[in-house]
Amino acid sequence: MTLEELNKRFGIAGSVSFEAGPGGLTQVAIRAKGGEARVMLHGAHVTHWQPAGEKPVIWMSGKSWFEDGKPIRGGVPICLPWFGAATHAADMPGHGIARLRAWEFISARTLPDGRVEAVLATRSDEWTQRYWPHEFVAKFTVVVGATLTMSLNMTNIDKAPYAITEALHTYFAVSDIHQVKVHGLENLDFTDTVGGVRRVVRQGGEPITFAAETDRNNTATQATTVLEDPGMGRKITIEKTGSDSTVVWNPWIAKSAKMVDFGDDEWPGMVCIETANLGPDAVTIKPGKSHTMEARISIHSQRLLG
Repeated sequence: MTLEELNKRFGIAGSVSFEAGPGGLTQVAIRAKGGEARVMLHGAHVTHWQPAGEKPVIWMSGKSWFEDGKPIRGGVPICLPWFGAATHAADMPGHGIARLRAWEFISARTLPDGRVEAVLATRSDEWTQRYWPHEFVAKFTVVVGATLTMSLNMTNIDKAPYAITEALHTYFAVSDIHQVKVHGLENLDFTDTVGGVRRVVRQGGEPITFAAETDRNNTATQATTVLEDPGMGRKITIEKTGSDSTVVWNPWIAKSAKMVDFGDDEWPGMVCIETANLGPDAVTIKPGKSHTMEARISIHSQRLLG
């Protein structure tokens, strides 16, 4: 649909509008009671969320591609139906195929409490079957306000069960990676994957801090995490359901310099805390059944806490 058609069918005056975003890709601008957001149709990709009176919470790279068939760097990429490298075949795109294609906009509405809900969807077709030979319908629901809720639903419309791995690969904006802490994963084992070598390590009783490249996969945990950022005077809480994995990632100096869609000097201003199901937490979905994974993000600032 054209922008005019999208706005005529789904637009809500003062709340939901469709516009040309970076690279000419279509984005939906959402303005709700308590906050605002932007979502690209490409990949159903959240690129912005900002509660009223706060600084933006979602980080975007200034070097990101905004092109058909390429992932967007930053925001909230949807990794589906696999996370990381594909295990079923060689030369498959990393983190799945959902983030590489335009999704269909399904609906928008204002909720009774003033938040705004938007729903996007994609489904299997000849293109997806070249990469993953299964039938599915995926829906992504975003609820915008003073909090941000993102729900990813996968329905198996095939004749046999299959397993998926997945992530809401959320990039958070921070004041300085050297100063932030991540709470909630204390005293848990995690897999350290830095350098391509997998090492199982136990986190002590202290929160996660950052002094080098970080790529940590926690499995078998439904824990709520809290990103403490004294430089911005806020704490970001990430609650989740339907997720047994949490990934914490920052590329640091050398790795960010190797990524053409990531600025060499951008790494101190971001950290990923990803709501996921990966590795041993892969989800098997039976025919006709669905699985939903949800992340709920809220902000607690020093101003609000007094």
